[in-house]
Amino acid sequence: MSETARLSVFKTYKLYVGGKFPRSESGRVYEVTDSKGKWLANAPLSSRKDARDAVVAARKAFGGWSGATAYNRGQILYRVAEMLEGRREQFVREVADAEGLSKSRAAAQVDAAIDRWVWYAGWTDKIAQVVGGANPVAGPFFNLSTPEPTGVVTVLAPQESSFLGLVSVIAPVIATGNTAVVIASEKAPLPALSLGEVLATSDLPGGVVNVLSGRTAEIAAPLAAHQDVNAIDLTGADEALAKELEIAAAENLKRVLRPGAGTDFSADPGTRRLTAFLETKTVWHPTGALGVSGSSY
Repeated sequence: MSETARLSVFKTYKLYVGGKFPRSESGRVYEVTDSKGKWLANAPLSSRKDARDAVVAARKAFGGWSGATAYNRGQILYRVAEMLEGRREQFVREVADAEGLSKSRAAAQVDAAIDRWVWYAGWTDKIAQVVGGANPVAGPFFNLSTPEPTGVVTVLAPQESSFLGLVSVIAPVIATGNTAVVIASEKAPLPALSLGEVLATSDLPGGVVNVLSGRTAEIAAPLAAHQDVNAIDLTGADEALAKELEIAAAENLKRVLRPGAGTDFSADPGTRRLTAFLETKTVWHPTGALGVSGSSY
């Protein structure tokens, strides 16, 4: 008995904003192809309105996420890594298609990305010890510096490294208590949109990460000028776009990370991205010493 032919069930990719999966409010899509020009899917073509909605969601989520304990953030990030491991084969397929890699090389990229996520999960309750501490001052005072998250961060994901690079720019932003509006790789957005599905089924609160796909320059311009965006990571911008966005970001004194071309995401990332979007708060407090005699109560 011959098998009945089945119709292909094509995946519908959507944005991830505020913990939900909207289509672009514009109704637009664009074709995503593999390295050989073969059609893979239609991805949402985000509009300026989608970008503004993502900022609103990120700001709403910021208080709860930044106020969570560092240990709890680490638990949640580790849970995301667990979910990524469970969907490993899907990401291997999507990365292979996106970057024109063999299955074995794509698998190595995905494994490295999952390991990178676990690595950042482990930093959530340790970074304060690295960049904070007690400062030696003259006088009967404690002088303590502690890191605090900057706020809402726009992240331009790498254009070439569709998954390892993506994880490498998102994880440190949220590990330190910020919330993120992520612009996926323009030509290879599918792994980023699938990551949104993983985040939605983990313990990460809605709005902590928001994923937009479409024309990088079109989405990034209003976000760079947005008064409620506190920082921007220009990893996925070319030289001309990065300069334009830096100028726009200067209007409300955004923090700007401009890593430069040719970032090797397979290398040890260090702590640079963890500290890029942290502010330092310094608190003075009397020690209780009485007078010059050095006595205390």
